[in-house]
Amino acid sequence: MSARVEALLARLSWEQKLAQMQIVWRRDLGEATALARRGIGALFWPASARETNQLQRAAVESGGVPLLIALDVVHGQRTIFPTPLAQAASFDRAVAAADARVSAREARSGGVNWTYSPMVDVTRDPRWGRVVEGFGEDALLTSTLGAVKARAYRAEGVAACLKHFAAYGAAEAGRDYNTADVSRRRLRDVYLEPFRAGAHAGADTVMAAFTSLNGRPMHANAPLLTGVLKGEWGFEGLVVGDAEGVAQLVAHGVAETEKDAIRQAIEAGVDIVMGGAELVDARGAAVLAPGEVDADRVDDAVRRILSLKERLGLLDDPFVREEAEILAPTEESLAAARSAAERCIVLLRNEGALPLAPRGRVLVTGPYARSLDHLGAWVQHFAAPATSTLADALAAELPEVDWVEAAGSGFLSGSDEDIAEAVSRAADADLVIVAAGEPSRLSGEAASRADIALPAAQTRFIHALADTGARVVVVLHTGRPLVVEDWIERVDAVLCTWHLGTQAAPAIAGALSGRVNPGGRLPMTFPRAVGQIPIHHDHERTGRPARTGGELLDPAAVDDETILGPNNTDDHYTSKFLDLPLGPRFAFGHGLSYTTFALDDLEVVRDDGGWLVSVRVRNTGVHDGDDVVLLFASDECASVAQPVRRLRGFERVAVPSGGAARVAFRLEASDLGFWTDDERFVIEPGGFELAVEDGMSAVRTRIVLEEAS
Repeated sequence: MSARVEALLARLSWEQKLAQMQIVWRRDLGEATALARRGIGALFWPASARETNQLQRAAVESGGVPLLIALDVVHGQRTIFPTPLAQAASFDRAVAAADARVSAREARSGGVNWTYSPMVDVTRDPRWGRVVEGFGEDALLTSTLGAVKARAYRAEGVAACLKHFAAYGAAEAGRDYNTADVSRRRLRDVYLEPFRAGAHAGADTVMAAFTSLNGRPMHANAPLLTGVLKGEWGFEGLVVGDAEGVAQLVAHGVAETEKDAIRQAIEAGVDIVMGGAELVDARGAAVLAPGEVDADRVDDAVRRILSLKERLGLLDDPFVREEAEILAPTEESLAAARSAAERCIVLLRNEGALPLAPRGRVLVTGPYARSLDHLGAWVQHFAAPATSTLADALAAELPEVDWVEAAGSGFLSGSDEDIAEAVSRAADADLVIVAAGEPSRLSGEAASRADIALPAAQTRFIHALADTGARVVVVLHTGRPLVVEDWIERVDAVLCTWHLGTQAAPAIAGALSGRVNPGGRLPMTFPRAVGQIPIHHDHERTGRPARTGGELLDPAAVDDETILGPNNTDDHYTSKFLDLPLGPRFAFGHGLSYTTFALDDLEVVRDDGGWLVSVRVRNTGVHDGDDVVLLFASDECASVAQPVRRLRGFERVAVPSGGAARVAFRLEASDLGFWTDDERFVIEPGGFELAVEDGMSAVRTRIVLEEAS
């Protein structure tokens, strides 16, 4: 810590120290200004450069310390990029970096110096609404993109916040704020790893999760907040509580009073309390006396806060140039957002219906045909709206097509008259585009869903269109993986577009026309039914793996003897569902293209530190395109049952038609290790299968690790 921070800490009174450890949200500028004069450490303030300068002036002129100004800048400030889950579908580090850079510049110009992003919760339950805010089911993908965003925020002068520490994404039943119970081994292998990677990448802050983990609420979890994060990892930044999370220790039943909750949270490692429990009251009196909480722990927390303010330059100059505030997207930011949106789109199914022909008669219908609801969850009220509807963007993209429109179904309901009109027009069309999906409000915080199918009205509408015999393309807007089993086989193509932000419509139109060749891949598994959840690509091995799926897809259609009688097949007593085919509808990493790729010429070169794994990617089709190449490793035999495979590397590469490119991965011995139940990281000798896949082809080899460590 610097001498300036130590000197500043020494002159603060006890009450001033506790005030530094508080962040609150105030809508009223007068109230916020009064708090700044009283020495509060941070404010959640979605406002302008002029207002944040007023707040900073109030803090400084009253003899206090400049403020941290925080805001949830999750995937855009003015210019809205694709949601984080959509960004993960790009498998492109540059997409995450572009979002963070543009978002940070726009936010910093208005005085925001702290963003509550990125969310690095690994999420395996799509019922949880906050899957939209993270990077999906895989720890490596989440770690990589989270670290990329943390570095980019920091480079633009904005403090990043890794959230939510830890295992928030493991909430039982996918219900927000619910408890989580995770083994120490899985906690280390899966849920903690993205936080470790983000902390080492330069994230300045970490947010505690709302959840109780293994019976201990995270806001009072000293073994993790202090023991692992600050002690073992050497994290020098600060820990912030989530909104009223400290006060909720009373609701959790581990604190009798709010005062006791504050004490427990501070001593566990929380440095800033957000909302709810107040450390200093309106009269300036401290809620806790020096003898009621560890004074050294309070000093440590305030040092961390002051050090962050120093690193951000706030102790030298907390003000921003009001005339330089970015109030609207620029040509450059819109271009970056459109490029990002184009790279996040995933082609789930295509029976020759896409790309669209440049001529013909095409019906555009469904709730997203004329909707501007493309921004997704977690945007501020001043965000730039989507620039056009999908119907308008398609007309501009393919002007020679005879475009026909019909309302059809709404998001949650549809009149018989509107559906009948759309069905009538579908009969005369060469193709039907159904712009369907869940609206933004159905994903995000407190938006858990027990049924993750399309709303019933939209499903009924898709069936009605398919009944006409028309070729049907579904453009699927969503904030999570959906169960599509009811209708997926009845349509000719499905383009998963997520919620793509300000430039969504032109990006989607480009993918439908073929100007953009979809290159995204799924960062989360699409289950066949809610009953399969949790389902993810790196599940642990079972002693009785299934080789074939269930056969009783419709038990009502078979007799009792078929159901209850003896089953002598070799695959009966294996791990599967009787009423579902084996595996998910769309697996992690799935994604099609308008071209085809082949992998060959796999090479593995051993050196002292590990292996260099490389493969040739050939574009065997007639279109230029991007391929996403994934490296998986499988431990053949270990002291602890291992996942069937683990993602150890990913690269997205552009390959022209008829061309080839070489993709290389660096594989370290540590990539083959794992955590034990007693929290030791071990690397055991033995054989490992390496598989390099792209969803269209795969090549495999075997390596041997000779020595343990």
